[in-house]
Amino acid sequence: MTKLSMQNEILSRARGAFIGLAVGDALGAPAEFLTRGEIQSKYGVLRDMVGGGWLRLKPGQVTDDTQMSLCLARAIRDSGGWTLTGAADNLATWLKSKPIDVGDTCRRGIRNYMLRGMVETPPNEWDGGNGAAMRTLPVALYTLGDPSLLESCTLQHAHLTHNHPLSDAATLYLGRLLHLALTGRSMPRLRREVEQLLALYPNFHFDPYKGLATGYVVDTMQTVFHCFFRSRSFEACVVETVNQGGDADTTAAIAGALAGAYYGEEAIPARWRKKLNKQLLAEITELSGQLVRLSPFFKVT
Repeated sequence: MTKLSMQNEILSRARGAFIGLAVGDALGAPAEFLTRGEIQSKYGVLRDMVGGGWLRLKPGQVTDDTQMSLCLARAIRDSGGWTLTGAADNLATWLKSKPIDVGDTCRRGIRNYMLRGMVETPPNEWDGGNGAAMRTLPVALYTLGDPSLLESCTLQHAHLTHNHPLSDAATLYLGRLLHLALTGRSMPRLRREVEQLLALYPNFHFDPYKGLATGYVVDTMQTVFHCFFRSRSFEACVVETVNQGGDADTTAAIAGALAGAYYGEEAIPARWRKKLNKQLLAEITELSGQLVRLSPFFKVT
């Protein structure tokens, strides 16, 4: 593979990851807080962007998963690199806009920055939520090719709102998985990366799958791993994730980002892409390319 073709493939996978995140978010949001049985009773199998749910969303409308990711992505683009205060400023502006949804832990961390200038929330045993993992894709795109930079930027942005060992581990390993998928590595290679996480933190074991898909980061990642590794297409992965219920917008956003990076943008069903807001789709498509072009991988290849 030539240098140009390799770069084009990675750009395509980056677009797939960011579009996949938004698609998973929008598809899963109506199923948030529902059980698997309630989803089955209401939809059979939820395969389309129907809108509604507790937030009364329009079909294709995204939530805080995509919006917070955009905050980080715009900060990196505008600064031409990573800046913690830039990320925090964008998150603060977003929170002031009164978004349709924001988790309590994220809200508290952002408000601490707004009111006290805190860029690192104190360690808290109760902050093991998925709010850092759900927005980490832009960091993974920007740090492609530099594992040390990935770790540094990941922990910085995570600790704005979540300072917990399990959140740190999940967010960092998700970044590593995204790096592997973006560079076209195999499913067995990605599985070996997860085995490293399981060796360090057995909490994340997902086989057998416990069927929990809550906002607790362990439940979230167990659901993502279970659905990603047992499926063989982008659509199958995201549909399986959404229909677990629970924190369905976030689990599906994370699964969509990972599956989008692995399977590529062409694997994302057109019927889902067409439901997304056109301006949103255009922006995330552009941002994904801008972030990857800033990465160490593109600078050295």
